[in-house]
Amino acid sequence: MKKIFLIILFAAANIFAQAPITELNSMPGAFSRMGFGARGMGMGNAMSAVKDGALVSYYNPALITFQEGNSFQTSYSILSLDRSLNFLSFTRKFEFGTKTDSDGNSKPRSTAGISVGIINSGVSNIDERDDSGNKTGDLSTSENQFFIALANRFSEKLSIGIAFKFYYYKLYDNFSSSGLGFDLGALYLVNDELSVSFMLSDINSKYTWDSSKLFGQEGIITNNKFPLLKKLGFAYKFTEEKIIASAEIESSNAGSNIIRFGGEYNIYENLFLRAGLDRLNLSNKYDPVHPSFGFSYLYALNSVKLGINYAFVIEPYSSSDQHIIGINVNF
Repeated sequence: MKKIFLIILFAAANIFAQAPITELNSMPGAFSRMGFGARGMGMGNAMSAVKDGALVSYYNPALITFQEGNSFQTSYSILSLDRSLNFLSFTRKFEFGTKTDSDGNSKPRSTAGISVGIINSGVSNIDERDDSGNKTGDLSTSENQFFIALANRFSEKLSIGIAFKFYYYKLYDNFSSSGLGFDLGALYLVNDELSVSFMLSDINSKYTWDSSKLFGQEGIITNNKFPLLKKLGFAYKFTEEKIIASAEIESSNAGSNIIRFGGEYNIYENLFLRAGLDRLNLSNKYDPVHPSFGFSYLYALNSVKLGINYAFVIEPYSSSDQHIIGINVNF
């Protein structure tokens, strides 16, 4: 009886000591939920309502009608465990007609925008070994998201956009999968300082795997659905202090409720400092948060602005943290 009691006690202690797992963390497409570029990740990814600076449809397709000029962005990430995460995007707005500001000056009216880009991730230097444990080569995986977004500004206050996303995942030599999903986003300007956003992300996104190419008749077809994300965001621009403060709450059909915060301070001319807090999960207090910090410096050359961006993201349970280095060109 003592042995049985000790076994039950030991098992119960292990069960109740185990922190609850958030289902979102184990669902497909995790690489696409890490963020986009040094600016966004430096602000804790709380970007769905931020309408100033270099914009990308990843955070909200409705944002691209507010892009000043044309924007090209690229970022490279330094991650642990032989992982890679890279970003590339181009955003352009279209101007039709003119509008008159409060001083009576005529300015071009932005009514539409387009954004295209790619997120590339993967793991390299994976040992390939035979049945005896001898190394026979190196393997790698590659997971990608290609996107194109369109947006229209229906009034001075309201912009609505849609993004189409194509996923391609190469897991092994002849074992890959692809899927198509889309995002819907809206941005509403309450006034010149405050903006509010709403977004649905990864509608219908999924991977379909067919293992018959590897196992013949014993292979099966499996569908892995991405989590559906619903986001509500807020951003406030303090004009005098040159500060942008943002917040966002995200809920999913995986039972997660995540809050994000971010801030950007134009401390001196073309120098910007940033900080953020990502993945504060109200549904699971054991989920670790991801604080972040970053900066940007812009250099003007005639009508072209070149920006150097950097973000540092603390990554729990990893041997090292994330470093994101990026370049953006506005012309």
